Amino acid sequence: MEQKMQKTSNRFAEWCEKHLSSRQYVMMLSFFAGILSALAAWALKSLIELIQHFLTSEFDVTKSNWLFLIYPIIGIALSALFIKYIVRDDISHGVTKILHAISRRQGHLKRHNTWSSLIASALTIGFGGSVGAESPIALTGSAIGSNLGSAFKMDHKTTMLLVGCGASGAVAAIFKAPIAGLVFTLEVLMVDLTMASLLPLLVSCLTATCVTYALSGSLTTGTMFTFEAHLDFEMIDLVSIILLGIFCGLISLYFTRMMNWFEQKFAKLKNMYLRIAVGGCLLSVMIYFFPSLYGEGYNTIGLLLQGEADKVLNNSFLYGHSEYLLLYLGMILLLKVFASTATNGGGGCGGTFAPSLFLGCIGGFFFASLWNKYNILDAPTPVTYYALLGMSGVMSGVFHAPLTGVFLIAELTGGYELFIPLMIVSVASYLTIISFEPHSIYAMRLARKGQLITHNKDNSILTLMSLDAVIDKTAPRLTPDMPMQQMVQVISRSTEYMFAVTDRAGTLHGIININNLRHLMYRSELYRQYIVEQLMEQPVAVLHTDTTVANVMDTFDDTGATKLPVVNAENNFVGFISKNNLYASYRKLMKDFSEE
Repeated sequence: MEQKMQKTSNRFAEWCEKHLSSRQYVMMLSFFAGILSALAAWALKSLIELIQHFLTSEFDVTKSNWLFLIYPIIGIALSALFIKYIVRDDISHGVTKILHAISRRQGHLKRHNTWSSLIASALTIGFGGSVGAESPIALTGSAIGSNLGSAFKMDHKTTMLLVGCGASGAVAAIFKAPIAGLVFTLEVLMVDLTMASLLPLLVSCLTATCVTYALSGSLTTGTMFTFEAHLDFEMIDLVSIILLGIFCGLISLYFTRMMNWFEQKFAKLKNMYLRIAVGGCLLSVMIYFFPSLYGEGYNTIGLLLQGEADKVLNNSFLYGHSEYLLLYLGMILLLKVFASTATNGGGGCGGTFAPSLFLGCIGGFFFASLWNKYNILDAPTPVTYYALLGMSGVMSGVFHAPLTGVFLIAELTGGYELFIPLMIVSVASYLTIISFEPHSIYAMRLARKGQLITHNKDNSILTLMSLDAVIDKTAPRLTPDMPMQQMVQVISRSTEYMFAVTDRAGTLHGIININNLRHLMYRSELYRQYIVEQLMEQPVAVLHTDTTVANVMDTFDDTGATKLPVVNAENNFVGFISKNNLYASYRKLMKDFSEE
């Protein structure tokens, strides 16, 4: 079956090459990426809603339900077992996976990524996992784009563009927000904004959005959230809006740092069943006392934006006690990061899109309520208005993507008249968190390893370069006890001028540079007097396989060397890197990267 599909795609690719220009070819593939990512997004949302409706539709809203202690554990366990025994690969941190594929794998994602995240996240979120579906569906869309590029034999640059098309189409589809999908790809995935990339991304976003509207039954279906609060923007509001942005930036910093710290704690639990037990139990207890933590949290957002905040206390012990609403919301602000991390750390699958919107909405509502309660500056603020602004603020801070925050919230709610306040909050939040944390929650893991693509083209090229690809592993090796006569015989059969001296285990002891031994090479009477160990020298520097390309270039510049040995973590010799080959590879990649 797979061979037949491959033959069909090959014939179709041949037809396209004959009848379409390269730009038309890319546009067609971006159109397909938009359709397929929209179908995947619709399937995921439908599956989550189906599971949640089946499990919770009969719950009595006036009291907490003991099933909240059971469902999350089941969801995490099912997801973890599915990943371990069926997928057999790590599919967590969806957007981080996309960034890694762009920076280290030339845009190539595995085939199972087109469906594995969809199933795992549906099980996780449907049973109450306190995470979002957007990162998994972005990974699914990216995998669709990547595999389209592979199936039609696209070069790595076009494949990376199709990865962006799939991701932007998925985000556009799940939120019905085409501009936000486009900006997300430019800001978060770091795809360069050129005419060659803009048009395919637009095609994918618009196609995905239209398909989603069609699947929902009408092209005139409303926005994801209903927002009816209207307020004339006045200068006195600047103070509270800027302070809200700073507050959102601090929430973002807390969320980012605490998630990173809590993830490291889970990483120390090597036993899968122990992680399921710990993560599931922690999540279940938090959801039992704070049911708003169940699932993505969009229902809570809708209630706050519609002015029905008292209903947030449904299914909790505080039902009917609206005087404790702010205390309840304050606890959720503190606990949401632990609920989200326990979900993924325990073995579930989900992202941070929905948690950031959830925290932003609650944070904005909480801020405005306290502002009004203490009558600060004698300038009352509508809480629903600030709940909306808070969504943009926290998303901008967590993702380091202020434009995505602005456009997404405007498209989600239809609040286009709020662009100025949205921009103020988003920028204030971004400037606050950037002072403490230079990378987004998605990028920080790769940034620590020097594997993060940025909008700096030179840095991006250095990140995209593979050190392993420029290591010469063909030169013969010498041993310390090898007689000089035998060494000369080995050298005479090679075109190299530098050779590694290693022991039987492969450990590097030194190098032989024949340019420094020419005065001895032609004196045959010395061949029996010396062994390699007496002739070898220590290299001016030794590179490691995990060294970044940027650091390798700096080492060549600092030492003036033309060739350096490379060893692995065990100090075993791997090969040599030539300065000429390294810079030739850099220039070639820069040329490919710069071409429109």
